Amino acid sequence: MNDSNPDAELVATLAAAPGRPVWLQVGALFDGTSPAAQRDAHLVYDAGGIRHAGAARPAPHLLRPGQDAPDRVLPGHTLLPGLIEAHAHLFLEGGEENPERRAVGQKLPDEELLARAAARLPRILALGIVAVRDAGDKNGVGLALQRAYRAAPRGATPYVDSPGPALYHQGRYGSFMGRPIEEHASLEAAIADRVAGGAHRIKLLATGIINFEKGAVTAKPPMPAEELVRAVAAARALGRQTFAHCSGNDGVANCLAGGVDSIEHGFFVDDAQLARMRDADIAWVPTFAPVQFQVDKAAQLGWSDLIRGNLQRILDGHAASLALAARLGVRIVAGSDAGSHGVAHGHGFLHELELMERAGLGAGSVLRAATGAGGERLGFAEDFGVLRAGARARFILTAAPVLESVAHLRSPRLVVYDGAVHAGGDDPGRPGL
Repeated sequence: MNDSNPDAELVATLAAAPGRPVWLQVGALFDGTSPAAQRDAHLVYDAGGIRHAGAARPAPHLLRPGQDAPDRVLPGHTLLPGLIEAHAHLFLEGGEENPERRAVGQKLPDEELLARAAARLPRILALGIVAVRDAGDKNGVGLALQRAYRAAPRGATPYVDSPGPALYHQGRYGSFMGRPIEEHASLEAAIADRVAGGAHRIKLLATGIINFEKGAVTAKPPMPAEELVRAVAAARALGRQTFAHCSGNDGVANCLAGGVDSIEHGFFVDDAQLARMRDADIAWVPTFAPVQFQVDKAAQLGWSDLIRGNLQRILDGHAASLALAARLGVRIVAGSDAGSHGVAHGHGFLHELELMERAGLGAGSVLRAATGAGGERLGFAEDFGVLRAGARARFILTAAPVLESVAHLRSPRLVVYDGAVHAGGDDPGRPGL
């Protein structure tokens, strides 16, 4: 099986219709709930969802009448849930590395931004990413994609949910992806406005960004702990989670005190804060990829040796924190910040997983961060990211040893999504991501 010439018979076998189950037996089944896989396991599904997953043979009533053997026995293959990209800005083209062309792209009319973002979604799905948690835009692109997903036939596009415009304070970081709180009479009114506009969750810009020249977050956090407490309470009263753009020790402290559902980025988190994240079940989305791009392309971007050294030091510290977080039992969720400069959608997420593995996580732990960990914690409206009875039938089938290294996620794979089979992969050299 390869991306350019997939096994046509296998593709035909995998395609499922409502009420017509498919029974697979595979060498390894990674269900997304733990870092380990089940060996010589079974999966039964139809277009409506998964009927059975596990080492035991399925019960006869889950199969087609009279069926007594799997449709395919694939001892050299692994099944795993479709991947969840937990932090992406779908309105931005991250793969455009030229700063001038990138700036022009950000100023396109909203209709063009939406059209380009919609064109990215089938390419993302072909890589095995079945869901995207959009991280905010002021142009309405994420909310439009969320509405389109809910109206589309099953199997056509990845799941998308969006917070709409992120919330930030006027004059502080965030104008390119948010609308200021000051447009409303109160913080609570701003959150109510987002929910009324269709936001599935609330994005809070709790801090600024890293000062590369100083190698630190130097600006005072614009959202104090007391304000974050109010924001979380207002969001929860309306049935919404909160996720916070946050870096710097002071900002992390504020987010912990506020009780947000997830901390995004989290550079300069300390060991005690990681333990508090674990105890409060605050998820951490570490997003290595944007900073790694700055290091890898330092000369092209005009960074001095001093700045490149600062960035590498930050990444090294972040890697150590991630390894400790895994040992402590923090709920780690994978997100690439795709759309950021140099982080292409889809391919950038696969690179993010490789960076997490490079930081010291085993392949199984990284795969869990990219599947079940997000599916369990992030309050999605559908059940995916796991292989279990009742979940959506959205998974990857591959002969590559993905449980040895997540780098093999780039190898040939078939993606099954609500009965539709996607077999072509995606060309990383093609622009638009």
